Amino acid sequence: MKYIAWTKYGPPEVLKLEEVEKPVPKDDEVLIKIYATTVTAGDCELRGNQFPIVFKIILRIMFGVFKPKGKVLGQELSGVIESVGKNVTMFKKGDEVFGSTGFDLGAYSEYKCMLETPKTGSLTFKPVNMSFEEAAAVTIGGLEALHFLENANVKPGKKVLINGAGGSIGTSVIQLVKHNGAEVTVVDRKDKLDFLKDLGADKVIDYTQEDFTKGKESYDVIFDVIGKSHFSRSIDLLNDNGTYIIANPSNTQKRRGRKITRKTNKTVLFDSANHKLEDLQHLKRIIEEGHMKTIIDKCLPLDKIVEAHRYVEAGNKKGNLVITISHGETGI
Repeated sequence: MKYIAWTKYGPPEVLKLEEVEKPVPKDDEVLIKIYATTVTAGDCELRGNQFPIVFKIILRIMFGVFKPKGKVLGQELSGVIESVGKNVTMFKKGDEVFGSTGFDLGAYSEYKCMLETPKTGSLTFKPVNMSFEEAAAVTIGGLEALHFLENANVKPGKKVLINGAGGSIGTSVIQLVKHNGAEVTVVDRKDKLDFLKDLGADKVIDYTQEDFTKGKESYDVIFDVIGKSHFSRSIDLLNDNGTYIIANPSNTQKRRGRKITRKTNKTVLFDSANHKLEDLQHLKRIIEEGHMKTIIDKCLPLDKIVEAHRYVEAGNKKGNLVITISHGETGI
């Protein structure tokens, strides 16, 4: 089978298309024939180990001190069950599935074995109203959006601002906020604002022309997807009992956030979703009820993975970038 080898920590060029024997599932595993995966900002950060020093050390301990050892990147997938181990009861050959692989990674490949009930990540049946490409791209953004907004208790009439709204998480948040009847303001680059308005944004801000934290508008929820808004000024813009959500926080932001939550009537949230099976099934129901769709910027084949990483790392992605895996078939 073909897969993308992660040869070292570094730029996109460290990713190489290689071949290896197709894996065989263990008794409690399923073998998935992958038709689609994604390139996320998180994949790019992992590839280059682009994290604060503490996380750099932790990840090198997890994945390999000098170079990643036997790890294949890719955190989202959709495909078809190719075969199952003898103890598997939930899935059977031919089932269409989608999910996230968690820290096990491995979706940049034609095939992947996963536990029927993964210890990290989650797997369930693909939404009937989504293609493989759409289903692969909805998992992480959808789960993170659900997690944060449920904890923020977004209700009709509330005012929500999303900073860095043009990616996979932000586009999912917009749809859920609108579904919950709240007003949403988005902040991103000028070239992304039109499609964000089409997605449902009530107001748009071009961050190259305006710093929202210096404005006079106040909000019930500020969701900083990229973790780069001014902390104190963002807190000041919150209404009473408001919530500031940071999806990619620094250690300093975490410390300050805990203090704000403890000592004021405002709350700072930064814990990521657990990607549990029940959460993925909840997301599937929302999708099948028609309340969320996937925003796909472009689809590229597996052998264009370096190009895909360059595009995402440059911040060009509008919604999601999907990697398609055809297996030599047509109509997939």
